[in-house]
Amino acid sequence: MTTTTPPLTTSRFFRAAVQSITHLTPSFRRFTFAGGDLADYGDPGLDQRIKVVFPTELTTLDAMPVGEDWYAQWRELPELTRPPFRTYTTRAVRNAVGEVDIDMVAHDVRGPASAWIDRAGVGDEVLIYAPTTAHTGISYGIDFVPPASTGSYLLAGDETAAPALAVILEQLPATATGVVVLEVPHERDIAYLPSHPGFRYRGAARGGAARHTHLVDAVERAAAELVPGGRGAEVEEIDIDEGILWEVPRTAKGGAALKSAPLYAWLAGEAGAIKTLRRHLVSEHGVDRRAVAFMGYWREGRAEN
Repeated sequence: MTTTTPPLTTSRFFRAAVQSITHLTPSFRRFTFAGGDLADYGDPGLDQRIKVVFPTELTTLDAMPVGEDWYAQWRELPELTRPPFRTYTTRAVRNAVGEVDIDMVAHDVRGPASAWIDRAGVGDEVLIYAPTTAHTGISYGIDFVPPASTGSYLLAGDETAAPALAVILEQLPATATGVVVLEVPHERDIAYLPSHPGFRYRGAARGGAARHTHLVDAVERAAAELVPGGRGAEVEEIDIDEGILWEVPRTAKGGAALKSAPLYAWLAGEAGAIKTLRRHLVSEHGVDRRAVAFMGYWREGRAEN
């Protein structure tokens, strides 16, 4: 199986207003944003990361620095006056009509993002930091970077990874094969993922079980199916309380780290669970770490930008 190389992007902030809100499942809401500015909104595809800036009672969108050095300027602001932002995946772009879809997880209000999702209505505005249509090479905001020749794929995550998983599944060729593992809060959330003819789906609702019980168990079972027995490899442990649990194997030019691999794993979600899964694949099954992309999207008990 072969995959195409995604393009290098330039990025900027787009101001957009909620045009409609669709309740897809109990946990997933699709926010359709509109605005003439979105005609220039780029979408390199796959799991391209974007940032959404939310207004709060303490700060407005106008307080957000939007120049090239925006992040450094944002960090220099007093903490209480920093507009909060979170990372999401573009679900769909319709440049001709100036629309962008972003799917978000709705849950109990625990921070500024969940508070905005809970109360948002048509007309409410956000800033979206995303690629523009002027792209010419590799996008380093894409973390799905498999070898050109991949035997099977193992895609796994919790509900925060579901929108990225959805786009990956839609854009992989029909000849791709593998297993996709998803853990979600509610039984009806499992239907969120689009179907793919080459993938076996292992989705489950959390219910009363401890968080990530299904995710870890199902990935371990899938690894036993997809990866032949082999010599374990040592892994470098990451302190998820201090460092960022995020590693996407790439070449110096930004492409895949390997030409071919029997398995490519993409793991995303809560950092503690993802650390466990990566260690299991590399140490227990001998999966080459250059064929494992793992992203700690969030950490239990912490709200992060």
